[in-house]
Amino acid sequence: MPVEGSEVWKHELQDAIRLSKALGGDLRVVPIALAAAAVVTIGNVPADAAQSPRGEGYPNRPIRYVVGGSVGGGADSLARAIGQKLSEQWGQQVIIDNRPGGGGIVASEIVAKSPPDAHTLLMAFTSHVTNPSLYPKLTYDAVKDFAPVTLIATIPNILVVHPSVAADSVPALVTLAKTKELTFASTGSGASTHLAGVLFGYMTGVKLLHVPYKGAGPAITSVLAGETNMMFATMVSILPQVKSGRLRALAVTGARRSAAAPELPTVSESGVAGYEANAWFATFVVAGTPAALVSRLNEAIVRIVNAPDVRDRLAAQGAEALTSTPDELGRYTRAEMQRWQRVIRESGARAD
Repeated sequence: MPVEGSEVWKHELQDAIRLSKALGGDLRVVPIALAAAAVVTIGNVPADAAQSPRGEGYPNRPIRYVVGGSVGGGADSLARAIGQKLSEQWGQQVIIDNRPGGGGIVASEIVAKSPPDAHTLLMAFTSHVTNPSLYPKLTYDAVKDFAPVTLIATIPNILVVHPSVAADSVPALVTLAKTKELTFASTGSGASTHLAGVLFGYMTGVKLLHVPYKGAGPAITSVLAGETNMMFATMVSILPQVKSGRLRALAVTGARRSAAAPELPTVSESGVAGYEANAWFATFVVAGTPAALVSRLNEAIVRIVNAPDVRDRLAAQGAEALTSTPDELGRYTRAEMQRWQRVIRESGARAD
């Protein structure tokens, strides 16, 4: 089974320095583990395994699955589900390495500098393609420095508010936001939970104050405590709080209603015509990884995600399994980058 394994992996101080430069020199955003983790010498995949036409011999040691979100978030849940199945299939440990912060930049930075041997994977999400527009000084290229493996799933966000917010519908929320400043929590600047709020404010003409957190757990906690008023949270992370009555759900952000919460209208049908802001998740490895290894990973993950038990598990959490070939993910990534680049530019959104 996958376990958290920062203690067994090499996290060099150089990672922290490069990341701090990308975020304007602020070392506070870098997890202490990046500077303090023990150094473990890890060998590369033998040349004959990496060059094998079908990637025989892979994997030959534990796989590190780097997740740019906190434990309990949508990306983390998906990585753990896939990691467990990969571990069972291949007889190798899959170590889930949560690296929240910077809207996924921490995780992307680590994978971009990893050896091209397919033993370090990135569980990426929407912020992977929005960060370049929000952080012009990134030390990696979100397209050129990564090799796409496969899409995994799309998940609509749910617009939720704290019970103290006097709004039980999207129109009521818009009216309220025009009379007082409302705050919305996100899992980090550039994340789908941030951009969903940006798009909502842009299309409704209301000003919402963005409050970013390092991952879903802290962001949801802030709304539960009433420290922030609302959140566009991924369904997989927020449904338990909605079902328990601790938060009030107003709408889903997808183009159609979700089978996991069919009683909730979409934001679009609630008066914001054309609104759509889903979260998506995908796996990448560093550029230069042999095609045979990328193909082997793609086949394994696609088979796992499309298995009936996994699809049912995703559906119960409001997610829709959506796999792809590496080329399809590459095209999707570029299209999404162009889409959100325009929204960010026209709305004036920025990293907070």
